[in-house]
Amino acid sequence: FSFACCVNRLLLSRHLAFSTTNMEVDGSLLEGGGQILRNSSAYSCLLSQRLHIQKIRANRSKPGLKAQHLTGLQLLARMSCGSLDNGSLGASEVTLNPVTLSGGVFEADIKTAGSVCLLIQSALPCALFSASECQLELKGGTNAIMAPQIDYTLDVLLPLLKHFGASPRINVVRRGYFPKGQGHVTLHVSPVSQLDSITLVDRGEVSAIDGFAFVSGTIPFRVARDMAKAAKAKLAGKYPGLSINITPREEKAAFGNGTGIVLTATTSTGCVLGGSALGERRLPAPDVGIKAAEELIRAIDAQGCVDEHAMDQIIIFMALAKGHSKVLASCMSLHTRTAIYVAESLTDAKFTITALTDDQDGRSMVECDGIALVNNLNN
Repeated sequence: FSFACCVNRLLLSRHLAFSTTNMEVDGSLLEGGGQILRNSSAYSCLLSQRLHIQKIRANRSKPGLKAQHLTGLQLLARMSCGSLDNGSLGASEVTLNPVTLSGGVFEADIKTAGSVCLLIQSALPCALFSASECQLELKGGTNAIMAPQIDYTLDVLLPLLKHFGASPRINVVRRGYFPKGQGHVTLHVSPVSQLDSITLVDRGEVSAIDGFAFVSGTIPFRVARDMAKAAKAKLAGKYPGLSINITPREEKAAFGNGTGIVLTATTSTGCVLGGSALGERRLPAPDVGIKAAEELIRAIDAQGCVDEHAMDQIIIFMALAKGHSKVLASCMSLHTRTAIYVAESLTDAKFTITALTDDQDGRSMVECDGIALVNNLNN
């Protein structure tokens, strides 16, 4: 254990009552993938309760822990001065034994192209309620499939977190792509005493669309130009007269070859919506740009304040916040419903969902009475 962990163990009785209560979680429910593991492990550390989770990722073609999930659990065990039982690749059942959240510098290397952004999803809430500042050195894939791109986290999620009173900072040291990863980001987190509730119910009008298309490695720069050009043409046809600025660029600080595009739409009330796509073999560059543009168009036309991919990520912050939060969601994805299920199962947070369309999975008002978690460790 680090010195900070040892000190925090001694202070534990005064700061945070340790509970031997088990959190029992069935990882096959609803989404049945890594999200249940990430959210439940974060709540375990935040509430200092032992977590036993079984049937991990049971709904996936290759169930059990992959490198990314195991690395995330090991990171949380270190951050919480705790331990992890049965932590091995492919494990379908683990127990996380947290003690107390210490600050300091922590490193986590997935050693594959597994997403560092998914590490952030579980580690960030814990870092916000740690005893002191946290610096997380995270290595793996920065722009990975089946996960938010690091640029989406920077441009969409971080602005959302400011509404909660949190201001984490991310520095992209090096990008990493499939198949080897080896990207590197640094996450700086200052702890909070509590998180504020949020009210995001007025979408306003879209005032501008911005973004960039990138290439790395040996991929020619024209690929970035073609992605940017196609995305802008698609968006300009849909929203004539709107300010649209999408620039191509070469990312030199990167390991291997990679391409992608990240777009954001900003509204008159300060909402930020996102759309993105990664380059694929045999998928022409213009089609990648169009794919990202179409995702952003869906988010804009849904008339919500928070898009599909951000909504499930902020559920944990709504659950931890003090007071009543109210958010106009673009849609109710299975990931969002899963995040709400986990929050209500493991905490005293109470959510209500009001569908605003005939489609129960469409635009909805999501409200939450949070648990008002207090950080007594950071004095």
